[in-house]
Amino acid sequence: MAVTTRTLSATEKKHWWLTNRKIVEKYIKDARSLIATQDQSEIASALNLVDAALAISPRFDQALELRARALLYLRRFKEVADMLQDYIPSLRMGNDDSSSSSSSSSSSSSSDTSSQQLSREGVKLLSSSSESPVRDHSFKCFSVSDLKKKVMAGLCKTCDKEGQWRYLVLGEACCHLGLMEDAMVLLQTGKRIASAAFRRESVCWSEDSFYVTNIPFSGDSTNAPPSTPPRTLLADSESVAQLLGHIKFLLRRRAAALAALDAGLYSEAIRHFSKIVDGRRSAPQSFLAECYMHRASAHRSAGRIAESIADCNRTLALDPTCIQALETRASLFETIRCLPDSLHDLEHLKLLYNSILRDRKLPGPAWKRHNVRYREIPGKLCALTIKIQELKQRLASGETGNVDYYALIGVRRGCSRSELERAHLLLSLRHKPDKATGFIERCELADERDVESVKERVKMSSLLLYRLVQKGYTNVMGNIMDEEAAEKQRKKAALQALEAQKEKANEAAAELNKVVESNSTQMSQNRSMVSSSTVNPAVFQGVFCRDLTVVGNLLSQAGFNRSMPVKYEALSC
Repeated sequence: MAVTTRTLSATEKKHWWLTNRKIVEKYIKDARSLIATQDQSEIASALNLVDAALAISPRFDQALELRARALLYLRRFKEVADMLQDYIPSLRMGNDDSSSSSSSSSSSSSSDTSSQQLSREGVKLLSSSSESPVRDHSFKCFSVSDLKKKVMAGLCKTCDKEGQWRYLVLGEACCHLGLMEDAMVLLQTGKRIASAAFRRESVCWSEDSFYVTNIPFSGDSTNAPPSTPPRTLLADSESVAQLLGHIKFLLRRRAAALAALDAGLYSEAIRHFSKIVDGRRSAPQSFLAECYMHRASAHRSAGRIAESIADCNRTLALDPTCIQALETRASLFETIRCLPDSLHDLEHLKLLYNSILRDRKLPGPAWKRHNVRYREIPGKLCALTIKIQELKQRLASGETGNVDYYALIGVRRGCSRSELERAHLLLSLRHKPDKATGFIERCELADERDVESVKERVKMSSLLLYRLVQKGYTNVMGNIMDEEAAEKQRKKAALQALEAQKEKANEAAAELNKVVESNSTQMSQNRSMVSSSTVNPAVFQGVFCRDLTVVGNLLSQAGFNRSMPVKYEALSC
């Protein structure tokens, strides 16, 4: 009786397992047909069927592949990355590096801890029979971190056929999420694995089997004939090649821009980053945010404050939790002595630091990249608190109205009206609030539902910057007008002084003319008196030459030094 009961229970268990398997296969078949329609609503229904199949069989590879591809069709790239994050190379390598750094720090503190960690790695490498007290001491223990890096970076040559889809699907998702290096490694690895599988399977194919047809998914072995090439190579090879070309182009352009930025060639760096963000082909959201942040640093180094603030605004619109953008924009506002805006950004940054310490992790998913480490947050928070207190004291002392609008607009002090108008026109055209959302058209958002929120953040920040520029233009133009009025007053005073000097000179000249006229009148009178007192000159015509010497001697002896008119006719003798 007991034997019969056991047999019935075993039969029931077997029948239950077969029933679940049939249900899963039906779900997968229906989901595959729905996905083939490439309609959004049908794909969403297929995703529900796949989730039901995974609830019954969580590790069924065909169901996992269908779910990943359905999420990819629906452009839900974050969910694909969360689903397959164990295959992201940078995430795995970062975890290995953090574990190795923690192990090295613990080994420097105590040798017992390091020996325990080495023993853990040794236990992972040994078989189950090694749990006995007697172990083979000749076995050499080694760290598995390097092996993990090679495997997760796609350097492992062996891969099961069922897992080939993970590299291509995850690579495309990583590309749309801005993880360009990871996407390139994953796509190249998937392409290499697919090519190797194609070469292995093509050995037994006939010449008639090389035709392009509708190839089912790689896990579907019921409907596909064994002589058809893999779907991955035929259907995805062209798209993978185009995607890889685009990724390599963006990475080369960014490498050139970063090299120019490190070399101090800020105009060259700005040109390269502008070609990325203003390109005709769209780029991923996080990649564009990173490029805007680097271009903001280049603008800041080149002295273009308004341009740098605008790029920080775009970065924060795409990534509100970007710590570097908040720090840079707060520093820029402090540079131009716009202390309220700087204090606002620092308060926002403090809230972000507090939330990081509360959640015990950096914001965003595990695969998101940050320019700061978690262990640096407490020190940064202490320095930030001191900075906030300093700014509050400066505001309390009344240091609010001396904003450096010249540095904001990018003109020198004492500039002309034409220089200010030209700089203001360029800034107004570039940062007009109506055109501030234009860059979103060239941005591929990770989630299309975030479009409205991104636009709202861009409009708000651009409107604040535009108002600040207009206020700066009014202030600087007022200073220029005051300087022009003062210059006119100085010119008028100088002209009046010159006219006064001219009048004095004219008066002096008139007086001199009067003196000269009086002297000439007196001289003419003297001449008439001398001419009237003289005798008829005919008397002297005969004896003038003879007695001229005698007369001269007599006059010199008498001390007569006055002029004496002489007619030239007297010399004719």
